[in-house]
Amino acid sequence: MSQSDVLLIEDKDGVRLLTFNRPDALNSFNAAFCDAMAAALTEAAVRPDIAVVVMTGQGRAFTAGTDLGELETPVRHSDGKRHGFEPFIEVVESFPKPLIAAVNGLGVGIGLTILPHCDLVLMADDARLRAPFVALGVTAEAGSTFLLPQTIGWQETAHLLYTASWMDADKAVTCGLAWRKVPPADLLEETMTVARQIAAQPVASLIATKQLLLDARLANVRGARAREIPTFARLAGGPANREAIAAFKEKREPDFRKLK
Repeated sequence: MSQSDVLLIEDKDGVRLLTFNRPDALNSFNAAFCDAMAAALTEAAVRPDIAVVVMTGQGRAFTAGTDLGELETPVRHSDGKRHGFEPFIEVVESFPKPLIAAVNGLGVGIGLTILPHCDLVLMADDARLRAPFVALGVTAEAGSTFLLPQTIGWQETAHLLYTASWMDADKAVTCGLAWRKVPPADLLEETMTVARQIAAQPVASLIATKQLLLDARLANVRGARAREIPTFARLAGGPANREAIAAFKEKREPDFRKLK
């Protein structure tokens, strides 16, 4: 097993297991985390001995989404390279091999919007999902404005995004966001069993089949992201976003009524 401060990597039986390793921050995604994930997926994409990638979280969360500290004050890099969320999601949206999520605990923000990019999603039966973007004064990301309606339907998407309400494992399976729910103690074992079954297939055939599936949707996902990115940027740092972050820090309910 190899590891960084934010990500554990284990390769075995043709499966790369990526374990989000910021449990004290509920595995929230900061720039370093995004960069580590992008690098691990990029390497897995070209490794002939890796057929499948599984993602899961350390501790009581899959991921609590974007690190709000970095949302408020983005990290600036001076090395001329691209860093952070956008390069990471570009790797995810076009990942050429089967990608599986084992959702333990909380899946918030990207912890939900990454799921339609996955080929299979298994959830612990006590796991919960939430898309808090509107409640944070911003908007959806990761191509979810295309992928969510395609996956769970327009009305489920509208309710999920507009109300920022929680979705439990039963609902996630019923609406198609997750494939199966399992007891928390069995989540990783069952996920790895499925991953090894897939990894036993010819890698070239897996890649060819995944590419056909991606070809049917990738242009639409990229189009959605091209619309989401400037809209998110316009809202980030605005009055509603500032009030939402202040309320979160002050542990109170936000009051958007006073905003113009």
